Amino acid sequence: MQQRKLGNSNLEVSAIGLGCMGLSFAYGPAVDREQGLALIRSAVERGVTFFDTAEVYGPFTNEELVGEALAPFRGEVAIATKFGFGIDPATGRQSGLDSRPEHIRQVAEASLKRLRTDRIDLFYQHRVDPGVPIEDVAGAVKDLIREGKVRHFGLSEAGVRTIRRAHAVQPVTALQSEYSLWWREPEEEILPVLEELGIGFVPFSPLGRGFLTGAINADTKFDSTDFRNNAPRFTPEARKANQALVDLLGRIAAGKEATPAQIALAWLLAQKPWIVPIPGTTKLHRLAENIGAANVELTQADLADIDKAISNVPVEGARYSEQMQKLVDR
Repeated sequence: MQQRKLGNSNLEVSAIGLGCMGLSFAYGPAVDREQGLALIRSAVERGVTFFDTAEVYGPFTNEELVGEALAPFRGEVAIATKFGFGIDPATGRQSGLDSRPEHIRQVAEASLKRLRTDRIDLFYQHRVDPGVPIEDVAGAVKDLIREGKVRHFGLSEAGVRTIRRAHAVQPVTALQSEYSLWWREPEEEILPVLEELGIGFVPFSPLGRGFLTGAINADTKFDSTDFRNNAPRFTPEARKANQALVDLLGRIAAGKEATPAQIALAWLLAQKPWIVPIPGTTKLHRLAENIGAANVELTQADLADIDKAISNVPVEGARYSEQMQKLVDR
């Protein structure tokens, strides 16, 4: 597996990471524990060294799974986790955003225990908290870095102004936000600022929450607990309209002897050398397919052809519900 550095930091990770959320949360019932452990460890065996989790996934159970799976390989891998939500330990219910410095420290201590480690490699603010100055957030993480409990500071779904303010207090190693062939908004303002400041970019949902793999169509039925049931972009009507994008990817993939998912990931890797996507999956064959994208070479001509073709395919539906969109910083 190729290695990449996240921006100007010394955090070097595999070119493709593993988003672990779906093993415990959001896309239907959690997988069997042994199945989850096997998938994460299989990723390590295939060269993946970058694993993404969060306390809110489960909540708490995903960090526990990741911690157990990676304990034998701790010196070989980087683990990213997140803070930023209030969670009732007894019920697991969220109580809104909470990035107060004292809460950040509490989350860090609890995450360290669940992850079975003495340091968090990358600690993201999960969502920007308008109730807490970002300077205070960055300062709290800076203290944890000084103490050796955290190695790097990250932000998620943060806007340009927030990124600059945070970076002035504690250098931001990476921004994690959605970016893919069907959500290209970061290209407008975010990517130029990240390049200017030397910050890496970690796209989540690089496969459009599974849609860009070609495995989902207008007739697909999701589990009742799958959050895509409430995503405007996943209504049957939107899926039918967006099928044109998947069909296009399929034609491009056929010409490269690859799969649509591999083209989508290879396209991301080709955008900047400091971009590290974190596709998630619960299936070993999908894991192998995603990792294989690192070996798909797209020439400048290929990229130009893809951009030209994609620009003629409008994407139907908002990516988030109105409630979730309120958590995105501008």
